[in-house]
Amino acid sequence: MDFDFPLRKIIHVDMDAFYASVEQHDNPDLKGKPIAVGGSSKRGVVSAASYEARKFGVRSAMSGVMARKNCPYLIFVKPRYDRYKEISHQVRKVFFEYTDLVEPLSLDEAYLDVTENKKGNPSATLIAQEIRNKILEVTGLTASAGISINKFIAKVASDYNKPNGQKTVNPEEVIEFLEQLDIRKFYGVGKVTAEKMYQLGIFTGKDLKTKSLEYLDENFGKSGKYYYKVVRGIHLSEVKPERIPKSVGAERTFSENLSSEIFMLEKLENIADELERRLKKSKIAGKTITLKIKYSDFTLQTRSKTLPFYISDKALIIETAKELLFQSPMQNSVRLLGISLANLNTEKKENTAQEEIDSVSVQLKFDF
Repeated sequence: MDFDFPLRKIIHVDMDAFYASVEQHDNPDLKGKPIAVGGSSKRGVVSAASYEARKFGVRSAMSGVMARKNCPYLIFVKPRYDRYKEISHQVRKVFFEYTDLVEPLSLDEAYLDVTENKKGNPSATLIAQEIRNKILEVTGLTASAGISINKFIAKVASDYNKPNGQKTVNPEEVIEFLEQLDIRKFYGVGKVTAEKMYQLGIFTGKDLKTKSLEYLDENFGKSGKYYYKVVRGIHLSEVKPERIPKSVGAERTFSENLSSEIFMLEKLENIADELERRLKKSKIAGKTITLKIKYSDFTLQTRSKTLPFYISDKALIIETAKELLFQSPMQNSVRLLGISLANLNTEKKENTAQEEIDSVSVQLKFDF
């Protein structure tokens, strides 16, 4: 079918169980075994789980205790972030062999725009296959990919044939693909939103498509317009090689709960040290400081203050963080503290013009 907006050839590449796969690759004794990267202690959290561990319900962000309960034979491995960054750098070098339009989302995934590419290959599907083969050759690790006309569909598609697979959604297949899609698979629909949609009788893309823009705005606020558009294949966001951070932060989870502001001050000093290091490394400053407090009952509280000038110096960061700390009494003992800086000097003025779906009329015949 024809679309009244620019069609691109977008690939979303996602490494398979990245941290866990790196550990299994570097230590052959771990291959084929259920492993979790992270801590197994009372405070430990799973950063990544191998596919063998996932069969037992072990997932990232799960507590180490729960993970062990789900899988008694689970092997915990300490994370090696320097090693993951090293591999990630190798993977990105492969991406840049094909296009300069690479938008990393994290160490293990990225969008690539190959509408025009360095290989002169008109088939995004074949390019994705080449990239995955090259990644395997260079790193010994597998990756999955999704290929389609925009970032949204490509990201959804990359999950379809995991691990070590890929899926292409051609232009003429987009609408049917989205209509049949389980609402939980829509990127941007979290667990809470999915439950709300279920209550409203929205289970698939086809159900979502029957709802008017006004209805979605009323029930989902600002996200309503996003849902209205993506289910119709409309997602005009370009692949942006330079992702500008909205905030920079640092946080710590403690082995023992902190029961007094006096103990918290020492921890905040260390966190501010780390935040200052990150800011100066990136040559970033900001105006809005946010103090994050997670209590022992997992209640989360944030307190923010915006200054009239940009800062990146630890002394000013800690001074404001202390002010925020004593803004109100503690509700409980504390398990996590964090400080972040937003309203950064790197932010550019957003183009406030609305992206109207009839603003551009470009119809291309694509060989996917």
